[in-house]
Amino acid sequence: MTTRTEPGPRQAKLTRKGEQTRLRIVEAAAQLMSESGVTGTTMEDVKSAAGASSSQLYHYFRDKQALVLAVIAYQDEKVVGGQQEMLIRLDSIEGLRSWRDFVIQHQRELQCRGGCPIGSLGSELAETDPQARAALSTAFLRWQAGICGGLQAMHERGELTVSPDDLALTILAALQGGLLLTQIHRDVHPLEVTLDAMIGHVAAHMTTTTTTGER
Repeated sequence: MTTRTEPGPRQAKLTRKGEQTRLRIVEAAAQLMSESGVTGTTMEDVKSAAGASSSQLYHYFRDKQALVLAVIAYQDEKVVGGQQEMLIRLDSIEGLRSWRDFVIQHQRELQCRGGCPIGSLGSELAETDPQARAALSTAFLRWQAGICGGLQAMHERGELTVSPDDLALTILAALQGGLLLTQIHRDVHPLEVTLDAMIGHVAAHMTTTTTTGER
């Protein structure tokens, strides 16, 4: 898995071993920031967790800001990139239901811990780090575009009667709220209710001919 953060001058051409070392550092930082927050994670913490030396750490990341941006890019690729194949199938109610089941099962496997990695970073960084906020905004826009793709296909087939863009944004916002409540309550029920309501909302804006063919 690669990140989308642009490398610094010293990272222009990484060896395979260098890429592995850099990824190990980013993965360690992502885990620590998920558990302790960005503020509660120090470069020393990351160095220890990754089993890296100071020279390695600062070779790849000149400071904590650079590491935070790499973590955002990593979570973007892991969370949004990891759903791409499923998101392109959101062109039917059945596709939306399959995605809903995937998201809920994933939360069960996590025991409802952690919430959304991108959303959690956003809550902590949006008001304190403009550069991080911009990177997080890009990640959410990518996620919204992925959801919108399937809805757009439905719209183009004449099956959906509302704006796919607005509907995708609504679904993403509902998902974030459901994930937060699921994390707080340690119960997938809020996420189930939220996603079911959103699928019902989509179905309500589909043509009668289309919806009668869905279960």
